[in-house]
Amino acid sequence: MNDKRSFGFTTTILHSDRRKAIEHGSLHKPVHTSVAFGYSDARQLASVFQGKEPGFRYGRQGNPTVAALEEKLTRMEDGVSTICFGTGMGAIGAIFQALLRSGDHVVSSAFLFGNTNSLWQTVASQGVGVAFVDATDVANVEAALTADTRLVFVETIANPRTQVADLARIGALCRERGILFVVDNTMTTPYLFRPKNVGAGLVVNALTKSIAGHGVALGGSLTDSGEYDWQNYPHIAASYQRNPPAQWGMAQIRAKGLRDFGASLGPEAAHHIALGAETLALRMERSCGNALALARMLEADPRVAAVHYPGLASHPQHALAGELFRSFGPLFSFVLEDGIDCFDYLNRLQIGISASNLGDTRTLVIPVAHTIFFEMGAQRRASMGIAESLIRVSVGIEDTDDLLADFSGALQA
Repeated sequence: MNDKRSFGFTTTILHSDRRKAIEHGSLHKPVHTSVAFGYSDARQLASVFQGKEPGFRYGRQGNPTVAALEEKLTRMEDGVSTICFGTGMGAIGAIFQALLRSGDHVVSSAFLFGNTNSLWQTVASQGVGVAFVDATDVANVEAALTADTRLVFVETIANPRTQVADLARIGALCRERGILFVVDNTMTTPYLFRPKNVGAGLVVNALTKSIAGHGVALGGSLTDSGEYDWQNYPHIAASYQRNPPAQWGMAQIRAKGLRDFGASLGPEAAHHIALGAETLALRMERSCGNALALARMLEADPRVAAVHYPGLASHPQHALAGELFRSFGPLFSFVLEDGIDCFDYLNRLQIGISASNLGDTRTLVIPVAHTIFFEMGAQRRASMGIAESLIRVSVGIEDTDDLLADFSGALQA
């Protein structure tokens, strides 16, 4: 396929594999299950291990199927390189494993996915200072910075209360201070938003969610956008500084966060994710439209106390989200009026499935405080604005009228 032309988002994904030769003319990169890679010339093997030429060393550090997915994701995020991991949490954990040291400081949005919040608590117990702030206002981030701040971490749209971070202004602040800006793009995906455009140096995607899209494979990724100058980062080991400076960060993350930490993505999962990614734009258009229709219907119902969705004019960051994102995402949350039991409501749904994943083709619902955010306790939930009866909805691609009838019917009952 000719690389000289610029193609659209979906065309680029569909034909990404064919930009390099594929065995036997296959349209997809085959699933390579071998964990070892042999070389007829032992000197070439040594050269690959020393990073002097491209090649594969051992399955824990990558294989051709995973590499093809990494290239696809790099194109999706308009970055310079990507590393895939076994899960989204593996990707986030690799940042801490590879880049942070005792005495360092991190500023993080207070509005976080529950497992990310738990991981930050672990990191804090190991000597890294962590400041949680309301990232919807850059002033809060700036006030929390110290001389030891190594990175700022935010989600584009928070899960589950949908707060939208002040992304562009935080990116400008980090660029001015020479601080690494890390953005978790899972809730928006590279189809709705590219964090590179607001100065993010590293982009996280939980591939399990919307990018894979069908709930059949776990995976995560880190993409280097090319926006951060790794010469500013103080903890790059001398062995990785033999590479060009633009490669320093990812060389260290691949070694320390993937090779040493071992959170590798398998080739079968990589293949599933690559196939799912081909329809990302189509699925996001449908699920975002469904989400907006559902959120509007629920907001207008007197039996619903609150609906949290950036696509609603009532949302505090509605205007900001409209400036940043192509659409408002497939996830929202809502609270029923007192006297309506959230469990009884969920049990009356016929289409919405009580399950913990999100970004699936099917609509999934979950009572947040009693499940994925239960461990953090009532006080921390309250600080994040999570009501005890909050219901999170990950909207799928079902027919819109069927979803509206289902969620409305459960209220009427």
